[in-house]
Amino acid sequence: MKQESYNLFRSADIQTILQTLEGELKSRNESPFWRDRVVPFSEAILSILVPLRDANILFNPEGVAVSELTPELFFRWSDFVSLKTLAFTIQKSNVAGVLLRTKLDGAVCKNYKSIDLKILGDYLSKNSVNLENEALDFPISNYNLHQGVSNVIKSLL
Repeated sequence: MKQESYNLFRSADIQTILQTLEGELKSRNESPFWRDRVVPFSEAILSILVPLRDANILFNPEGVAVSELTPELFFRWSDFVSLKTLAFTIQKSNVAGVLLRTKLDGAVCKNYKSIDLKILGDYLSKNSVNLENEALDFPISNYNLHQGVSNVIKSLL
């Protein structure tokens, strides 16, 4: 499925990507414990990455411009600390009306359009991430759980 994964991330909408992941989970008879976590986690990440992809303003966790959404970029953002940072970056950018905290060209950052944080915010808050204070940490058990979820997703793609 590797080449299919690249094509999927490069151009498919969120629901198509999620349906593909769900189909892979079912076909591999993955444990319900992981099945119940993979799709919501993936949706939370994609709810931000796909709009960034569609606006041609993707960047990696270091803030460097990236030309396309790939499984590797998805996995880089699936690190729970990186995902929390992404949420705060988008939140601050929504308020400012310009893409902040990246190394993208200033003119490109000015073309930023607000991205809905509801799906990601709901997901993070359910996992004990404080959405008011970026400096506050979350339980290490949540980080470890999400490493496991990321590993399951990697095995699917």
